[in-house]
Amino acid sequence: MHVLITAPRLNGEGLGEVRKSFQLVEALSRKIPLTVLAFENGQGTPLAKQLPDCEVITFDPPAWVKRRNRLAAMLKPEVFVFNRMVLKWLRSTGRRFDLAHQMLPAGARYPTVLRKTDMPYIIGSVGGSLSTPEAFRSEVNSESWFARLRFLDQFRFRHDPWLRASYAKARVVLGVAPYMKDILADLEIARFETFMRQGIRKLAPETERTGIPGQLKLLHVGRAVRTKGLRDAIRAMALLPKDKDITLTSIGDGEDLEACKAEAAKLGVADRIRFEGFQPRERVEEYYRNSDVLLFPSFRESMGGVIFEAMNWGLPVITVARGGPDWIVSDDFGIKVPVDTPEQLAHDLAGAIMTLVDDPATRKQMGKKAREYLAQEATWPAKADILVNLYSEVLAVKG
Repeated sequence: MHVLITAPRLNGEGLGEVRKSFQLVEALSRKIPLTVLAFENGQGTPLAKQLPDCEVITFDPPAWVKRRNRLAAMLKPEVFVFNRMVLKWLRSTGRRFDLAHQMLPAGARYPTVLRKTDMPYIIGSVGGSLSTPEAFRSEVNSESWFARLRFLDQFRFRHDPWLRASYAKARVVLGVAPYMKDILADLEIARFETFMRQGIRKLAPETERTGIPGQLKLLHVGRAVRTKGLRDAIRAMALLPKDKDITLTSIGDGEDLEACKAEAAKLGVADRIRFEGFQPRERVEEYYRNSDVLLFPSFRESMGGVIFEAMNWGLPVITVARGGPDWIVSDDFGIKVPVDTPEQLAHDLAGAIMTLVDDPATRKQMGKKAREYLAQEATWPAKADILVNLYSEVLAVKG
């Protein structure tokens, strides 16, 4: 079986989805023959050198694609340029593969040119398109106009002929979490499978946390935007009893950071919250190692990579029962609370914190279970095995 992978951006030296997808492709390339089509990385190690175990074909992106900003990151106009290059390459070379897999972009709103070929293909994992809960919208309305374009997704799922054909002709559509099946309900899909593009290369060193009842070091990691729930974490801190030694450290920068600092001051908890802003990767790892619990109430989260990072360091997770976190986190190593209103969310987060503050033994056991889960289910070789089995199933079905 020879599989074609298409992904506009793929880089083991990058961040986020391009790095996670790279690590998955790297693991796959050690199991089956792969050909990868991608844009060449503008800086750093060439992609072919990063992926020595597979055939790598890269395209030089136009100059305007190389100038990245928040608008470009949201709309990803380079996808359409890349798709034309992929189709041109396939037609000019006459190459045909047993199976094709459009691994990126991760957003569900992009059509694929693979629909114009006669190869069986897979899309995904796709995510995003989560709506903001009604009660939170007044606090999220400050986000940029282009970020609100996600509200057009459902219209396009119902009416965009190129997008609908892309999904209708796919043998399998992979979603980052079960919620995506409902998001894509208006599309004709032959087979939907849940597959989260998150994994680990190896477990972090085991950290011994002695823990003292009544003391708790909470950690929030993520961009300081309203949907990541930092404001809700701060409001929860204001509901905790003063006789408990509970602190919160925030790692990340963004447009909501000043509002969060003002919220902490207004609620009288600024002395218990540290806003560290952006931190390099090695410092973030230190914060995981020196904390007790990840507090991550992100209510419009497709995947939640920071949850995997925290679990890797043996941290229990307090999060929300929505989107990707709802699927990742089990009762063995975390606590999930519903998302109804800001007041309810803060109250329930405070209750979850109080469940763990006096019980270091439970925290330790939850951290152990988190690492066991990752070791068994979330290494990149294990993730690659899941895809190889899926590819085999697809190819076994004729037509």
